[in-house]
Amino acid sequence: MEAAIGLKNVTKRYEKFMLDHITMDIPKGSIVGLVGENGAGKTTLLKAILQMTSIQEGEITIDGSRMEDLSPQWKDQVGVILPGVEFASRMNARQFGNCMRGLYKSWQDDVFEKYLDDFQIDRSKTIKEYSKGMKMKLDLAVSLSHQAKLLIFDEATSGLDPVVRDDILDILLEFIQDEEHTALISSHIISDLEKVADYIAFLHQGKLRFYMNKDELLYHFGVIRCTPEERQKIPDHYIQGCRRNQFGYEALIQDRERFQKEYPGYTVDSTSIEEIILFYVKGEAK
Repeated sequence: MEAAIGLKNVTKRYEKFMLDHITMDIPKGSIVGLVGENGAGKTTLLKAILQMTSIQEGEITIDGSRMEDLSPQWKDQVGVILPGVEFASRMNARQFGNCMRGLYKSWQDDVFEKYLDDFQIDRSKTIKEYSKGMKMKLDLAVSLSHQAKLLIFDEATSGLDPVVRDDILDILLEFIQDEEHTALISSHIISDLEKVADYIAFLHQGKLRFYMNKDELLYHFGVIRCTPEERQKIPDHYIQGCRRNQFGYEALIQDRERFQKEYPGYTVDSTSIEEIILFYVKGEAK
């Protein structure tokens, strides 16, 4: 499957943090959810892809071409929503669209007007009068009105009410019906990613802990509940994290199918993406 974005050993060093040799291919026609706690490196990675920050090591490719070989116009095909980036707050929606027309060669007025109607965006109000959800919809309308093939969102749905978030997820699913389209979305709202993501990439302390197909991820991991004595009988390579409780241990098991064959006496329960992440972040050492 052709990669929309290729990352090979991407490394960015700061004084007290390092984005540590990130390698993964993001296939065309997919939605990839990027998850991890605050400070894990999600925004740094997205900014590296967008050339908003430099990297010290590694290589980034877009549609198979190295970043340094791309023309400046490649960003015309990227729709971006980043937190804290606001401008033109005194414009109304139509004035904002006129401004965007001058930035994108492939801008489509008719498509933008259609999204303003679909999203029920008030053209008479200035952007500073919009709710957070309405601002998000306006940003999304812009992203979808210049023939973007790649959407990159950083916590775009954070703080929005469930109805607005659900509307946005529907739009993403519609966008991805074109096999040339791809979306990379960072979010703390795991339930949203469970609805739409094809793949989940988990960053923790600057390292890529796993990058897997969502369905395979949920099949690969499971949780067992056991006594301390039972825990000691399980090889460490199966366990990705433990939690103590009054009855013994809860443990996150990887390679679930193989484990069940080797240890049929244990009950392995299904788990969720959020629980998997919590075991990695807060679970005790093996």
